[in-house]
Amino acid sequence: MTALSAAAQLDFPATPTAAAKPWPQRHATLLLAVCLALLTLALYANSLSSAFISYDDPAYVTNNYQVQQGLTRSGVSWAFTTFTEANWHPLTWLSHMTDVQLFGLHPAGHHLTNVLLHTLNVVLFFLLLQRATGASLRSAMAAALFAVHPLNVEPVAWIAERKSLLCTAFLFLALAAYGWYVRKPTVARYLAIVLFFVLGLMAKPMIITLPCALLLLDYWPLARFRTERSSPHFSSVVFKVLAEKIPLLLFPIASAFVTIHAQRSAGSLGSVAALPLAQRLNNAIYSYLVYVLKGIWPSRLAVFYPHPEGSLALWKVLAAALVLLLISVLVWRERRFGYLPVGWLWYLGTLVPVIGIVQVGRQAMADRYAYISLLGLFVMAVWSSAEFLPRLQLARTSQFALAGAALLLYATCSYVQIGYWHDSLTLFTNALQVTTDNVIAEDNLGTAYVERGLLDEALVHYVAAVHLAPQLSRPHYNAATVLLRENRLDEAQREYAIAINSASDPLEIAQAHNNLGILLVQKNQPAEALREFDAAIRINPTELNSFIGRGSLEFQSGNLSAALGDFTRATQIAPSPIAYFWLGRTFEGQQDIRSALRAYEHAVRIAPEFAMARDRANSLRGKIQN
Repeated sequence: MTALSAAAQLDFPATPTAAAKPWPQRHATLLLAVCLALLTLALYANSLSSAFISYDDPAYVTNNYQVQQGLTRSGVSWAFTTFTEANWHPLTWLSHMTDVQLFGLHPAGHHLTNVLLHTLNVVLFFLLLQRATGASLRSAMAAALFAVHPLNVEPVAWIAERKSLLCTAFLFLALAAYGWYVRKPTVARYLAIVLFFVLGLMAKPMIITLPCALLLLDYWPLARFRTERSSPHFSSVVFKVLAEKIPLLLFPIASAFVTIHAQRSAGSLGSVAALPLAQRLNNAIYSYLVYVLKGIWPSRLAVFYPHPEGSLALWKVLAAALVLLLISVLVWRERRFGYLPVGWLWYLGTLVPVIGIVQVGRQAMADRYAYISLLGLFVMAVWSSAEFLPRLQLARTSQFALAGAALLLYATCSYVQIGYWHDSLTLFTNALQVTTDNVIAEDNLGTAYVERGLLDEALVHYVAAVHLAPQLSRPHYNAATVLLRENRLDEAQREYAIAINSASDPLEIAQAHNNLGILLVQKNQPAEALREFDAAIRINPTELNSFIGRGSLEFQSGNLSAALGDFTRATQIAPSPIAYFWLGRTFEGQQDIRSALRAYEHAVRIAPEFAMARDRANSLRGKIQN
């Protein structure tokens, strides 16, 4: 990484010495920004042909009813009130709704938005660095690293990770507003910082460390502590700089409270019993070093890294701690180069929310978590290279060649990594090849095979996931669903029962009860099936399929008034053609022909290919005309 800013010898000065200099410098800045944008777009153009993947994309887009409606009044209200996916991030939901409004469910449009957001972030990072330091080529090199680094492929190529890109864009805008405020402190400019900070938190709460990050920027490059410590004004300068950040601390506190509540309500927070604090701390220390190593040499990247839990060797933790300590000591010794302590503390600090001390999910680490944090390492690498490479007395062309070779290497690795995100089958096959005992990869690879209609292959991976983590509910649920489709009803019933007993997510429990109800209908056990549908509706009053399933049983038993209530409720939850069809059948049973016709017509409008609804509607029209 140290070769990446060799070209810094050609940087423009921060303050032009002649009146004629600003225009050439502005033109060069614009040219560098355009080149960075084109580089980013060219690298990620291949991602536009990728599909949605089975991991989180359904929950965020393809199976999310509210998002599928595009931008609607009810959808906007839902975005600001829901804790779906264990988070409160209304701007993320609105972004996905906007994509659906513009592109429907064609994945290319959704991928394009991610690529454009990453391109915007690259350009903003460059402009911020250039404006703060006056070092155009150094800033361009750091931004180029950010553009092409393989660890950044995950948040760009993964549609469900839109939130990382959005919150980073607002982070950069907040930093720009802060620079604006520092030049001339006013209430309006301070409120601009607050606005962008809040918007970033509403996209993803990872940027809660912004107030501390601003303190780092006060040290370098803004140099707000330039007053000598012996000066009587030094303490007042420090107090003023610290006091500015105090109001901003209110927002991370509120965001953390909301986030913990959202994740606890969805069962996403790891319990102390399942993952003791000692194991989380060991993994956090080790992960800090692994992110650095993968930043230097990004090999064996995966969509999911299983948590080592108690299997992480103590020597690895101690070795990681020693390396981190040595880096910290070296940075402290060379603190006269302000970019070293700032870059290192930026890296350490911005990773705190996602380093795993508060465990969310089962991952040890994630590439996407480094999207913001690696910015500090990029600055350290580029500025230190520009400082020390000239001492090697390399020719300027050699320095440019080293920088270009490093960028080309990273870009090539990223291009390969983008290819893995082409579809679920490719992505999770790769994950199993580069990791071990990966229950999430096994489970999602099974889902990828289900999407291709290869049920036997899918079941192999679901069973493997069950063996790796028998306490997890999702592999049991998925295995049961395949067994149900293969008419292996007794085996499926056992798996659904295990899923219900082990799940913590209420929606997943409700779905399992619903599917078990469908299974019991097939086994001709209507009373038992009815109890399962009742349980699903009790847990999730918007469980559409359970209202349809219960209504169908009530219809078959002749309880038409109860069936009418359930089918009516189903149509209120979502415009389901099946619900309208059975609503029409119920109206027919009550001899309400006109209401039945309207229900069938609704079903046909929603699903024009629904032949049974169309035929019954035509039959009823004939009766009414006669």
